Amino acid sequence: MNTRHVTSLVAAGAAIVMLLSGCGSTGTSNSSNASDSNIISVYGSEPAHPLFPGNTTEAGGGKVVDQLFAGLVTYDAKGGIHNEVADSITSSDNATHYVIKLKSGWKFTDGTPVTAHSFVNAWNYTANSANKQASASFFSTIEGYDDLQKPDVDPKATLSGLTVVDDNTIDVKLSQPDSAFPVKAGSHAYMPLPESAFKDPKKFGQHPVSNGPYKFVSWQHNHSIEMVKNPDYKGNRVAKNDGLNFKIYTSPDSAYADLRGGNLDFTNTIPDTALTSFQSDKSLKAYNEPGGNTLTFTIPEWLEHFGQNEEGNLRRQAISMSIDRKTVAEKIFHGTATPAVDFLAAPISAYSKELKGNEVLKYNPSKAKELWAKANAISSWSGEFGIAYNADGTAKNWVEAICNYIKNTLDIDAKSIPMSTSDEFLSNVDSGKMTSAYRSGWGPDYPSADNYLVQLYDSSSADGKGGNSGNYKNPEFDAMMDKALSAPSTEEADKYYQQGEEILLQDLPAIPLWNQNATAASTSAISGVAFDYGGGPVFTALTKKQ
Repeated sequence: MNTRHVTSLVAAGAAIVMLLSGCGSTGTSNSSNASDSNIISVYGSEPAHPLFPGNTTEAGGGKVVDQLFAGLVTYDAKGGIHNEVADSITSSDNATHYVIKLKSGWKFTDGTPVTAHSFVNAWNYTANSANKQASASFFSTIEGYDDLQKPDVDPKATLSGLTVVDDNTIDVKLSQPDSAFPVKAGSHAYMPLPESAFKDPKKFGQHPVSNGPYKFVSWQHNHSIEMVKNPDYKGNRVAKNDGLNFKIYTSPDSAYADLRGGNLDFTNTIPDTALTSFQSDKSLKAYNEPGGNTLTFTIPEWLEHFGQNEEGNLRRQAISMSIDRKTVAEKIFHGTATPAVDFLAAPISAYSKELKGNEVLKYNPSKAKELWAKANAISSWSGEFGIAYNADGTAKNWVEAICNYIKNTLDIDAKSIPMSTSDEFLSNVDSGKMTSAYRSGWGPDYPSADNYLVQLYDSSSADGKGGNSGNYKNPEFDAMMDKALSAPSTEEADKYYQQGEEILLQDLPAIPLWNQNATAASTSAISGVAFDYGGGPVFTALTKKQ
């Protein structure tokens, strides 16, 4: 897969029209006709939240929302941007003003039209902190965002920078240059919502009305989420199958056993126990390609000894240098992951192996001991160091491996802390209740360094407003991200992103570990397996031999 680039950034002072081209499954299906129709059963995990696009930041819900909704733009396999509901996105005033024209004729699955109001109402709802949507920070550069973050904000308050000109036109005024705006316009946060979403949000989250390639059918919690092809969909991702059945599992091993037994059609979560054999298993079709996912673990700043200060930075660096990433990749991931050299993934244009300070990501036990001793001179260490993870995922082996490295290198009590389900784990992460370090990682929402850096480490994404779950805040880093968003070209922006990463390498709000390949397996009846720019499966391309 070729290195992907973000869309061309807006030249300073120029007006550019972006005319973008044209959980506990039993292993049985709920669909009575699944065996005699082109319904594809795929691996799923229980979503952490109701199915509101603006509150979906994890894989279990993300896979589902991606199939149900269509936004302004879509991304191709190389990260290219293509219009979907948008007809054009025009920028002016140094990327601080955008005019969006919509295509006519789109409608939701309840028959109501998709209009400018559908987008603007959804964006206002997500950005307003009273609604507690996890993707609020995606709108942080739009005028009026800061007012919506006040503790006493009116739940009906809106972004002052958004104006509905007519049913097919949106005017967007920004509080600062944001050349990444047209890129992130295809992410979950920017999906439109129908009127019914606001009349009864609780009901909508359990039975969403959407405008994407598929139409929602049912959600049997901890069992399955079913959807069928949307006959009224007008976009770029027309389904080649009749529908999807996301079968919810609490163990990837159970899903893999169902796949081998013919009770599941496709999984993109290969359990650790199968990584050595899945590519040679002749009963299956196997896939292993470079991808855009990152694996990390986060050490939140509120833990004793790990504040954003000299002691905390020394301890984070010592822990990072205690881990032999190369050996773990070989022994546990078996050629499906590569050691991290920065905070990005190889398909992103700003990715670099030459960042100043990246030696903290290299195995160096003697240096790790030295740094730990310096931290102890500031404040003596006591207690244990734990890393939490969800037991229904694939983290157990690698979390235990790195805990052993930390324990043996630093001579401290380090241990893994399993939590039963993704739902339990993510609820604790999202609410800031973690009392230990915890596994983390990222699958990109849109093809830009902005998505990996601003959405995960900028101050605007902290305090429950985005993906910065460790509440890392560094004004120097924030300023570098602002410079990247104001840059006149991709090349200039990447320089600022990389300088921002060098700050992160000093502070290590999360410890980069590995970049994951896109891995998957299917039964022999499945064809059309393909991956997007981030390594996620393109579910609309799957077909099943009858």
